[in-house]
Amino acid sequence: MTEVELKRVANRIRQDIIEMLAAAKSGHPGGSLSAAEILACLYFQEMRLRPAEPRWPERDRFVLCKGHAAPVLYAALAERGYFPRERLLELRRTGAMLQGHPDMKGTPGVDMSTGSLGQGLSAASGMALAGKLDGKDYRVYALLGDGEVAEGQVWEAAMAAAHYKLDNLTAILDWNGLQIDGPTASVMNSAPLAEKWRAFGWHVLEVDGHDITALLAAFARARDAQGQPTILLARTVKGKGVSFMENQVGWHGNAPNAEQAAQALQELREEAARLG
Repeated sequence: MTEVELKRVANRIRQDIIEMLAAAKSGHPGGSLSAAEILACLYFQEMRLRPAEPRWPERDRFVLCKGHAAPVLYAALAERGYFPRERLLELRRTGAMLQGHPDMKGTPGVDMSTGSLGQGLSAASGMALAGKLDGKDYRVYALLGDGEVAEGQVWEAAMAAAHYKLDNLTAILDWNGLQIDGPTASVMNSAPLAEKWRAFGWHVLEVDGHDITALLAAFARARDAQGQPTILLARTVKGKGVSFMENQVGWHGNAPNAEQAAQALQELREEAARLG
């Protein structure tokens, strides 16, 4: 896909996020909107997939470590053809396929059930190690939140992934600077991030998480890395694409009402028109 085509995909993902959260009247818009370009690049350019065969053994794997951002994953999966887009409006309904956190047993395309912060990178590392042991060439991608890296298990997984030289593992940190309780620097300062990941033995790349070209170049560099896992420290804006949500911590876990959703969708549709 071209850069413009991927930008259009990211825009459609954002529109779907707003629509499903408004229908559900609950959920997490901020950290879902911030990751739209990352998921667009992964699912439409970077990852080797067969949507008609969600469990294809040779597929690349994706773990949404920050499971509360499930809307961005569901929107990407629907856009990629794993299930009909209409199913998005069932988000968070009792007994529905799309729950508030990803469920690998109930949702086509979900490789790992997540939600308890800190555990996702361990699962992704295990998948990557299994690929090495089985002689497979699939890659594993894991998206973490920057509030999540205050969890100790993240660093245990980071140490293990470097120890086992898991160069088939790429982590992406959605580095938007906000978590549910406020700025990450105030709640639990994890700086300096680049230096910490390097000290744990990782190949570290810093990138604009909304720049399609920069993201694709970073993923290519990650594929070329030998003998160590890679992390993309992706600078993003929480609530990206919706003016009144951007950089507002209050939109971490509050769904828009009908009026707010209409305004958000109008802004996103205007952006889509500018993209052509």
